Amino acid sequence: MHRVAMPQVAVPAAFLAAVLGGALMAGAPAVRYAADPGASRLEFSGLQAGAEFKGVFRKFTAIINFSPDALADARFDVEIDLISLDTLDEDRDGVMRGADIFDVAHFPTAHYVTRSFVKTASGYSAVGALTLRGVTKEVPVDFQFAATAGGAKLSGGARLKRLDFGVGQGEWKSTKSVADEVNVAFTLLLKPKPAP
Repeated sequence: MHRVAMPQVAVPAAFLAAVLGGALMAGAPAVRYAADPGASRLEFSGLQAGAEFKGVFRKFTAIINFSPDALADARFDVEIDLISLDTLDEDRDGVMRGADIFDVAHFPTAHYVTRSFVKTASGYSAVGALTLRGVTKEVPVDFQFAATAGGAKLSGGARLKRLDFGVGQGEWKSTKSVADEVNVAFTLLLKPKPAP
């Protein structure tokens, strides 16, 4: 009697062990990184009077939780110091920091936080909320992720419409001189960051 019952118990036990083992071997949790400010770049471009102009933000922080096999746990949290913008034109920079464009006196930072990620044919895509000039709207970001010896590299971009965020008041509200669409590009060199 006991010899007949033992295989019946052993099979479910083996099955349970396999299921638990598979669960433990499934995707590891997302790795927490911070962007290396000296080796990372966040830039934007637009059209003014039909000609392209570019600029960078010299100061920003980016905390990145990401692992290709743990997209459900992924999260980007980026804060941008708008005062640090630099288009290599002091007059233009002054106008952009002013009340009609970024209004840095009242809104010195922009903030982007993701809410979902998917794998794409060329890399990954995330949807997040961008808060700029007191307005919050969803902005999708497409990017590539590659592990490196000392951390990881994250590169990609996004497109947004400046007028959706009120960036452009008075004479700058017209798209005849400055186009509504703005392109954002980034290259982040990431280093592992311990959890707080």
